[in-house]
Amino acid sequence: MTTLQLTKNAEIVLKTRYLLGTETPADLFWRVARAIAEPEPGATAPGQGRDYWAQEFYDLMTSCRFVPNSPTLFNAGTGQGTLSACFVIPVEDTMESIMEAATTSAMIQKFGGGIGYAFSKLRSRGSHISTTHGKACGAVAVLKMLSALSDMITQGGKRHGANMGILHVSHPEILDFIHLKDGNSEAQNFNVSVAITDDFMEAVEQDRPWDLVDPASGETADTVPARRIWDEIIDSAWKTGDPGLYFIDEANRGNPTPHLGSLDSTNPCGEVPLLGFEACNLGSINLAKFVSDGEFDYAGLDEVTRKATRFLDNVVTVNSFPIQAVTDAVEKTRKIGLGVMGWHDALIKMGVPYDSPRALQIADRVMGRINRVARDASIELAKERGAYPECREATPVRNSTRTCIAPTGSISVIAGASSGIEPIFAVAYVKNVLDGKQLREVNPYFVEMAHARGFYSEELMDEVARAGSVQDINAVPDDVKALFKTSLEIDYQAHVNTQAAYQKHTDLAVSKTINMPNDASRDNVEQAYLTAHRSGCNGITIYRDGSKPTQVLEVPMRRAEGEGSPAASVVTPRARPHEMTGVTERIRTGHGNMFVTVNFGEDDRPFELFSTLGKAGGCESASLEAISRLVSMALRAGIDAMTIVEQLRGITCVPAWDQGVLVGSPPDAVAKALERHARGASASHGPGTVGAQLKLDTTAYAQPHPAGTNGNGASASHGHGAGVRCPDCNTTLVFQEGCLACLSCGWNRCE
Repeated sequence: MTTLQLTKNAEIVLKTRYLLGTETPADLFWRVARAIAEPEPGATAPGQGRDYWAQEFYDLMTSCRFVPNSPTLFNAGTGQGTLSACFVIPVEDTMESIMEAATTSAMIQKFGGGIGYAFSKLRSRGSHISTTHGKACGAVAVLKMLSALSDMITQGGKRHGANMGILHVSHPEILDFIHLKDGNSEAQNFNVSVAITDDFMEAVEQDRPWDLVDPASGETADTVPARRIWDEIIDSAWKTGDPGLYFIDEANRGNPTPHLGSLDSTNPCGEVPLLGFEACNLGSINLAKFVSDGEFDYAGLDEVTRKATRFLDNVVTVNSFPIQAVTDAVEKTRKIGLGVMGWHDALIKMGVPYDSPRALQIADRVMGRINRVARDASIELAKERGAYPECREATPVRNSTRTCIAPTGSISVIAGASSGIEPIFAVAYVKNVLDGKQLREVNPYFVEMAHARGFYSEELMDEVARAGSVQDINAVPDDVKALFKTSLEIDYQAHVNTQAAYQKHTDLAVSKTINMPNDASRDNVEQAYLTAHRSGCNGITIYRDGSKPTQVLEVPMRRAEGEGSPAASVVTPRARPHEMTGVTERIRTGHGNMFVTVNFGEDDRPFELFSTLGKAGGCESASLEAISRLVSMALRAGIDAMTIVEQLRGITCVPAWDQGVLVGSPPDAVAKALERHARGASASHGPGTVGAQLKLDTTAYAQPHPAGTNGNGASASHGHGAGVRCPDCNTTLVFQEGCLACLSCGWNRCE
């Protein structure tokens, strides 16, 4: 039996998000292993049967060589919820289909699934509706409706809804769709991508006009230069990171069941193109576990690939879904998606820089091997159990797809691995812990190498933690610097080439963010797009540092002595007026219902705060009263409300869920209420408003910063950004694999 190989951070993540009741990590892995082994027959010979495979699956997970997607960890063996991470729900051009999509989506997101939609069949805004003699609301409006629905849903009490919206490049609303997220305010729980065809790319290259065709009537609604659409996609993506591109023709060239339909949409992070109502369950192999003494263990990789393929096929069998249409679609094709994580870790252990030609050669060999062995294992399963029902291949195979490269936000933290095929985001970062203290978190391979090479010192580790990067630190040897380049220190073309190397050997697609520094040009974005298209990628997502208020990780640099420090002075709090108006919120905490009142000054900004803890007395209420008095004094003294929020947010003691938001403690509840009203989220400042809804929105964690800086007074040249903090642990978030994620506790927006 394999001994649990979990880091302390992994144990915290499991306890926070995955363990049920009094479960231990070992209990969780046994729960999952036994549930997934259920399709196995009773033992008839050594190396067979449920008990044998339960042990094998347990060993896979506890050794951190393979971890399934989060819904499997959440729900397997509980009798509730789905085990799949990704779905595509069709949206046809009828009110019935739109409402059915909304209902189905709500049930799927409730239990942890991410959903993709194609809106390309919806008639454009203003089109005639014969049955009502009215006008159609259009594709963009339907997307916004589904976004609002998703905001209401907490997935399994663990995380919020993630979505993908795709619109065909010939749709009349395509220009509105391209700029949907320019303001960083609407549809923030959606990733959006334009479905790009080969014909369109040719029209761009030849600078031809492009017809926009209403899908309901088939008539041309407008004709615009293809280059205009292309340039607007590039401009919007340069500004905000959205939209991405979905090369729909390339995706459908790899469609194993074209007789069942077209792959019009993907899951939220783009790595799983699916037919309508299909779902796919995912899992990832930790590549770092197969490197020893600088050599890659390909035989060991083959063994784990075979076992993981069987694991995921069993997931298809034991899975359950909220509606029969999904159950039927999944059974027809039995798609699974086996991917990888720990790619950069593996390269570091082999002494190979991420952006080197050698890395691409290894990627080609590693993923080529996984893809081939997974297919062979699926062929063997077909002999044992039968091919997937819609199989029309010459060689019967159990699963129509076997491989994809998915985001691994939470599960990579559990496995102690770098995320997916992404480079590391920082060599070190500042981690917020539950008592409000900050600890440095340094890449363990860097620490190990520093000791082995003799350049380790505590002072060096502190310097790395402040910078996040080692490129400008003289004490670090050049060859080590080459190994530890971070996402935004690696040229964007190397990112695209890595994605293409993996896509070549992947049945589905690859989730990867093409990170670019803040000074990247629009031409850089265009060249990345062209490289991705020419190299056979199914899609591409770029992210230019600093291009959203939801900004990515920056490790704060030490300020120069005295820099930015205010002149010494005595600050006197403003006098309180006789009457004030405000808002009272009821928030559920682990200590009971809490009522927070925020009163506003003439400038409509928070002026003072009062809070009570139900009918409770004693120490909790006394502490809360002290906090409220100090908050009020600080507000009246002119201290920015968000500065106060940063000090209180994330403090944890007996956490509780309130309307889909994890409230860590009474001080955390004060922070959440103050932040909400400091940002003008309240519709009314009238007195006595009770029970205003708390809403988790990543834009609420954004902090504006001057152009060219990261919000901490440091240059954004290192490209790690600043300003968005994890709602669970208050550590700065990063943007990778198409979503916001926390390097510290594993929280993520759209895994």
